[in-house]
Amino acid sequence: MVAKQMPYKMLGGVVPCPGGWLILPARLAAVTVIVEEPMVVRTLVEVLEFKPKFEAAAIYAPVGFEDEPAGPYRPCDLEAREMIGWPRLAAVKPIPSRAALRARTREEARELEPWLTNDDFRRMKWIREAEQEFQPFHQRNWFAAHPDLSFYVLNGDKPVTSSPYQQDGVYERMNLIKSKLPGVEEAVVANPPPGAAQIHLLQAAGLLWTARRAAGRAVNRLPMDPNWDNSGLRMELVR
Repeated sequence: MVAKQMPYKMLGGVVPCPGGWLILPARLAAVTVIVEEPMVVRTLVEVLEFKPKFEAAAIYAPVGFEDEPAGPYRPCDLEAREMIGWPRLAAVKPIPSRAALRARTREEARELEPWLTNDDFRRMKWIREAEQEFQPFHQRNWFAAHPDLSFYVLNGDKPVTSSPYQQDGVYERMNLIKSKLPGVEEAVVANPPPGAAQIHLLQAAGLLWTARRAAGRAVNRLPMDPNWDNSGLRMELVR
C-alpha cells in the first residue's frame, strides 16, 4: 500500500538548551508556515527520532569534525565568521576535534587545543552528542545551521549587529521573523517550555527560516565545495 502523502511538509528548528534540546516544529503548507508547540527533549536521539519526520530541520549543532586538532575553526566556521562580521562573529564558537572531545579530562583536552575556553567546555555535552549521533544519512534532512546566519539571510544578506541578549536585538530579530514568517513570532513571545528560555525560542524561530529554505532546496552551503570528515559527513553550515 502506498503511504498517503501529507498536504504539508514538517519543518524544524532545533537548538541546545539547559534542559537538553529545544524543538520548534512547524508545518509548511504551500507557502505558509504554521508553527506548532515548542518542546524540550533530553537527548539528541529523541530529536533525531521526532515524529512526524522532518522534511527539513535546521539544527544549531556541528555536523562533521576534524579527527585531530587543526585550529579553533573548521573552514565552514571561518566563512561564517567572515560573513557575519564584527561584532557577532564571536557567536561562531570553536568546534573541538574528535581527539579533544574524547579526552579523558579537561586538562588533557586543553593540552590538545589550548584555545578552548570554559564556555567551550560548557557546550561539550551537546557537541559530544552531535559527534556520536549524526550519521551521513541524517544530512538528507538535517542541516547544520547557525542562528546568526539565519538572521543574516532574513535581513536581506546583511549582518544583524545587535545582540539577541539585549532588548533592541530581540526587537530587531522579532521584526525580521514577523515580516518573513508571520505567525511564528507568537511562539517566541509565549512562555518557553521548562528547560529553555526566550533566547532559545528566538534562535529556533530563525532556524525555521533556514529549514524552509532547505525544504525548497534553496540553501547556500559554507563552503560551497564541501569538506568531508573521515566519517563521511560534510563539515558545513547552511544558510
